[in-house]
Amino acid sequence: MSFKNISLFDINPTEEKEYSSNAPLAERLKPESLDDYIGQEHILSKGKLLYRAISADRLSSLILYGPPGTGKTSLARVIAKSTSSNFKSLNAVTSNLKELRETIEKADDDLKMENKKTIVFIDEIHRFNKSQQDALLPHVEKGRIILIGATTENPFFEVNKALLSRAMIFQLNPLTKDNIKKLIKKALNDEKRGFGNLNIELKKEALEFLIESSNGDGRRALNALELAVLTTNKNEEGVIIIDIGTIEECIQKKHITYDKNSDNHYDIISAFIKSMRGSDPNAAVHYLARMLYAGEDIEFIARRILICASEDVGNADPYALLIANACLDGISKIGMPEARILLSQAVTYVASAPKSNAAYNAINSALNDVQNEDIGEVPIHLREKGYSGAERLYGDKEKYIYPHNFKYHYVKQQYLPDKIKNKVYYEPTEIGYESKIKNRLRSLKEL
Repeated sequence: MSFKNISLFDINPTEEKEYSSNAPLAERLKPESLDDYIGQEHILSKGKLLYRAISADRLSSLILYGPPGTGKTSLARVIAKSTSSNFKSLNAVTSNLKELRETIEKADDDLKMENKKTIVFIDEIHRFNKSQQDALLPHVEKGRIILIGATTENPFFEVNKALLSRAMIFQLNPLTKDNIKKLIKKALNDEKRGFGNLNIELKKEALEFLIESSNGDGRRALNALELAVLTTNKNEEGVIIIDIGTIEECIQKKHITYDKNSDNHYDIISAFIKSMRGSDPNAAVHYLARMLYAGEDIEFIARRILICASEDVGNADPYALLIANACLDGISKIGMPEARILLSQAVTYVASAPKSNAAYNAINSALNDVQNEDIGEVPIHLREKGYSGAERLYGDKEKYIYPHNFKYHYVKQQYLPDKIKNKVYYEPTEIGYESKIKNRLRSLKEL
C-alpha cells in the first residue's frame, strides 16, 4: 500500500503505522498518546478539562489557537488515536467547499447508519472563507460532526462568531524552555523515531542556544537538530559532535553572548537604560534589538522603559510615562514579533524626550528625611476632624482653608510639619513641560 498523497488522518487512527525513515524528525516524533505529549500543561495536565474530555472520549467541538510549533496538529493526532469516532482531516488552504460538503455528508451517513460520530479536523481554519465556515455551522450546532479547528490567528477575529459560540476555545502557548529541552532529548534518545541509534554529542552551549533560538517552536528546534545531525560527519571515534557553530548554521541565527544570569546581560540592560537617559535613540534601539534577538523577556524590557520614563524623563514630558505604560499593556496582548514595534516606539520616544529627574530626587530626599530626621507632627489644620469629639479636641484654632474658595483655586497655608516647614523636595527644571510647572509654582508664591 502506498502512502503517497494520503493524509495522516485518512488512515484509520487505530491502525499501527511504521514511520518512514524519510519523514522529517518533527513528523516522526509526533506524540502517540496524551502521556507522550510535551507541553501545554495548563490545559493538558491530568485533571484539566481537555485532558479529561480526551481520556473519556467525550469531546465537543473545539478550536486550538496558538503560534506555529506549539502542538496543535500533534494534539489532533492524539485525539485521533484515542477516539472511537471517525476522523477526517482537512486543510483550509487546499480544501474547497465541495470537499467540505462531501465530508459532512459522509459524516451524516455514518451517524445515521452506524450511530458513529465523525471528528473533522481543519488545519488553518482561519483561512476558510465565510461560506465555508457557514457550511459547518448547522452540522456543528446539531452535533452531526465534532469540529476541531487549528489556527495561528486570533479566532475571535478570524472565525465565525456563531461557530465560536458552539466550540470550546483552547489557547496553546509557545513551548517552555523545559518543554523544548525534553523534546530535543527525546529526539536524541528515541531509537525507533529519533536518533537514539546514533552516537551524538550535543554540546551544552549548542543545546542552550538551540533551546533559546527556537522561541517556543518545537518544530523549529527539531528541524534544526535534524539538519545538524544529517550534515555533520562522524569523527574518528564514530561520534557526531554538534557544536554551537553548527547549530548557528542550521537554525540560521547568529549566536550572541547574552546569558540572562551573566554580567553581559546586565551590561546590555545598563547600556540600554543609559542610552535612553542620554537621549540617544539610535543606541537605545540597538540595545533593544540585541535583547530581542537573544530572546529577552519583552515584559522585562517594557518595565525598564516604564521606569526610565518616570525616573529620567519625569515631568519634563509626562506623556512619556503614558506611552511607556501603553507599551507594557500592549505587548502582553499581542506578543512577539509585533511587540517589537511597540517597544521601539516607546524606546525612541523616551530616549528623544526632554529629561528631568526632579521627581526622582524629590521622593528620595523625602524618604531620607522620613527615615533619618525629626520630621514633626502633621499640622493641626490638616488633620482629620470629621469624627465626634474633634471639635472638643482642637476647637476653632487653625482651621483648614479650602483652596477652591479662592481665586486661581489657591491660598497660601502651611502643609509641611513645623520642623521642616521650609523644606524643598521638588525642584522643577527649566526643561520641557516641567518649565511650565516651575513657572506656575513661582507665580503661586507671588500671589
